[in-house]
Parts: sequence; structure tokens; C-alpha cells
Amino acid sequence: MATARARHILVDSKAKCLELKRQIEAGTDFAEVARNNSSCPSRAKGGDLGVFSEGQMVPEFDKAVFKGKVGDLVGPVKTEFGYHLIKITEKS
Repeated sequence: MATARARHILVDSKAKCLELKRQIEAGTDFAEVARNNSSCPSRAKGGDLGVFSEGQMVPEFDKAVFKGKVGDLVGPVKTEFGYHLIKITEKS
């Protein structure tokens, strides 16, 4: 079964997600942006979700991670929780 490791930032609007994506693309550290902006408890770890298996996350999140490549910055991805900005850090 495929596994991945990713960091994410969860916010309540697409506009905020796009604003944060621009900051990261301009060179701001993803973990720092996550700690300062994410509403998910993973913010304390810079958004790190650890290793998870395909099918473990909500479908929209899962699809975004497992279609992407290591190093990709994906988002906004809308789920029932809000808008996610995802940084794929490992896949196997």
C-alpha cells in the first residue's frame, strides 16, 4: 500500500490559502507559515502530519497527495474542514 508524508496548512477561505501559497512560493518557510496560520492542531509541528496510508485521509486530500510528487506544493484543496495547502515531503 502506498504511503506518504506531508505538511499542511488549514484555513477557512480560498483567498487566505492562495495568499499563504504566494508567501511560500516567494521563499517563506512552510513550517513557519503553518505555525502562524493553520487552524489544525498539526500547526504545532509546522503542519507535519507524519506518515499516512492511501485512503486514510478525506478523499479530496488523499487524491491531492497521492497524485502529486515529492516537493509539490498543492492547493487550495477544499474539504469538509476548510482549505488546505499541502507540501508533499515523502512518498513510497
